[in-house]
Amino acid sequence: MAGRPIDARGWQFEVEDIDATPAKWLPISGITTFTHNPGENEETIDTTAFDSDGQYEQDVMQRGATLEIEGQYRIDKTTKAQDPGQAYIDHVWAQGLGIDSRNRVRWRHNTQVAWVVWDATVTPGEQGGGTNDKTSWSASITRCGPATSEAVTP
Repeated sequence: MAGRPIDARGWQFEVEDIDATPAKWLPISGITTFTHNPGENEETIDTTAFDSDGQYEQDVMQRGATLEIEGQYRIDKTTKAQDPGQAYIDHVWAQGLGIDSRNRVRWRHNTQVAWVVWDATVTPGEQGGGTNDKTSWSASITRCGPATSEAVTP
């Protein structure tokens, strides 16, 4: 039997609130689309030489990856506070400089038993909308170092 495609809406994204005691993961709500680019920031070096017999050769010298998340700016209906995951990205993580610009993010599909975890930097995205739109929200996340994983725990 052939495998079946998975629904994009089954992906979950979280940011680590490192200021909480103990640190905790905050779900990022309102996401409507994402793009994972596992080849972003890759650097290669040409190793073609006379003895390559006319065939191109290269070595990868640097690996990189990015994650773009986009969706709707979300608030709590009662308190009017921004979604905690979005707010942490906008008002804490995205404000850090130097060593304070790094944070952890993780994601997985609800069919998976492990999270992909990145140490990363974030660039906040544009927000906006028109007359009959909901306000948009987005962030660009760039992996720093290798990806790790964590088992899903109840």
